[in-house]
Amino acid sequence: FLFVPAVEVKIEVVIPEKERSKEEMSPNGKASPLIYKVNGTARHYHLEEHPIASNPYHNPKDVVEASVCHVKDLENGQMREVDLGCGKALLIKESGEFHAVGHKCPHYGAPLVKGVLSKGRVRCPWHGACFNIGTGDIEDFPGLDSLPRFQVKIEKEKVYIRASKQALQTQRRTKMMAKCISLSNYNLSSTNVLIIGAGAAGLVCAETLRQEGFSDRIVMCTMDRHLPYDRPKLSKSMDSHPEQIALRPKEFFCTYDIEVLTEMQVAAVDIKNKIAVFKDGFKMEYNKLLIATGNTPKALSCKGKEVENVFNIRTPEDANRVVKLATSKNVVIVGASFLGMEVAAYLAERAHSVSLVELEEVPFKKFFGERVGRAVMKMFESNRVKFYMQTEVSELREQEGKLKEVVLKSGKVLRADVCVVGVGAVPATGFLKQSGINIDSKGFIVVNKMMQTSIPGVFAAGDAVTFPLALRNNKKVNVPHWQMAHMHGRIAALNMLAHGMEISTVPYLWTAMFGKSIRYAGHGEGFDDVVIQGDLDELKFVAFYTK
Repeated sequence: FLFVPAVEVKIEVVIPEKERSKEEMSPNGKASPLIYKVNGTARHYHLEEHPIASNPYHNPKDVVEASVCHVKDLENGQMREVDLGCGKALLIKESGEFHAVGHKCPHYGAPLVKGVLSKGRVRCPWHGACFNIGTGDIEDFPGLDSLPRFQVKIEKEKVYIRASKQALQTQRRTKMMAKCISLSNYNLSSTNVLIIGAGAAGLVCAETLRQEGFSDRIVMCTMDRHLPYDRPKLSKSMDSHPEQIALRPKEFFCTYDIEVLTEMQVAAVDIKNKIAVFKDGFKMEYNKLLIATGNTPKALSCKGKEVENVFNIRTPEDANRVVKLATSKNVVIVGASFLGMEVAAYLAERAHSVSLVELEEVPFKKFFGERVGRAVMKMFESNRVKFYMQTEVSELREQEGKLKEVVLKSGKVLRADVCVVGVGAVPATGFLKQSGINIDSKGFIVVNKMMQTSIPGVFAAGDAVTFPLALRNNKKVNVPHWQMAHMHGRIAALNMLAHGMEISTVPYLWTAMFGKSIRYAGHGEGFDDVVIQGDLDELKFVAFYTK
């Protein structure tokens, strides 16, 4: 390990007196207090890293050093969680060398000692995030933060770890990021990078740009009223408030000058003049564009679809409202999708009754096959969820404007105080129809391995795209998973900076219901056989989908 003194590089800018008062203001009044237009002039520029800088031990009181084992206690390829008194670290031995990093995955806190060590990387056992054991850097997703890295030394055949107490306690590290200070000549309606959409893909793109030293203006816009948040939690932890599931605190966006325009919808993109036109008429010029708009839930098309208390779970407010209305009441969920099943599992103990309506004969049949689907269905039925399969909704009946009953095509009438619809989604790309950007017949934006669209300088990422998947011989696929959105955002950012980086990752998804987690790796498009190892009845198994 080589430690060098922390160095801050600054290029001084002299701002005219009359302009200095502008320096602290945000032109949009919403996100960053420091905004600028860059056009080749000098600017302040520094790199910051939290919680440890280049020299993590500048405060001796913040340092702990402990002997953790004998050199022969670990074989090559082994990991061990070790206690340093005020916190734990993950000690790793690979190719005869020792490394020490944070022991918890920064995403959801999984114990990395239960993960997989391979070729200089440790992979999280829960959701597949991957970290470099030498640097601690995150190299595959989900998650935004890297692991803290600790100093290891060998003395008299004993292994010692020296670490910052703060890093041991936080178990996460924000990668080094560029920080820039606004200039007086910014232009409100012009940005270097415009990101449409503020989900995982958009946020990772913005963060990656800053991590790579990009110091020009970045603007994200979103139809949502909130800063980027953990959308998968909306159906798994439905009473979460926006602040609890925020991916980054408000201060983060201010610190790194990532502007977020909330409740702003782009209505059209003029690719010839590089202008995004917003619904309210506002126009913004851009140099590079990322489209990461995600998808739009499908609505029911039956009679009575306009009645109150029928929801798509799209925002924290939707999820919170459903929980409130469903408590001790009757709930009907239409669609045994991942969202529908997760909502059913969450409400099972809170509602008076939970009924699930699905066109297929078994939940998840298309994804997991009939045997696994039936095992999952059995778990739900043992938790008081009633299934109505191979039918669909013909009418929603109201009383005094509010939902009272759900009528099925089978003739069955279900009592319902609240209905949640989870019957699929379509890509949110309607505003691009006249843009000239290549969109396929299903509405997906077509990109190459570098997340580049058919238009130079325009990138797309996340649920709204089809991209070439290496493990499917570069077949264009749509993979609407949280993990994949992170990776798309990173690849797009690197190629905005002309790194020539191609996407290479294995799709990974997970769902959690009744304390059980289903994890799925790969990309299956139909299968002939399902090979199951383990106990399906106990839901302790591995299934291999073969073709």
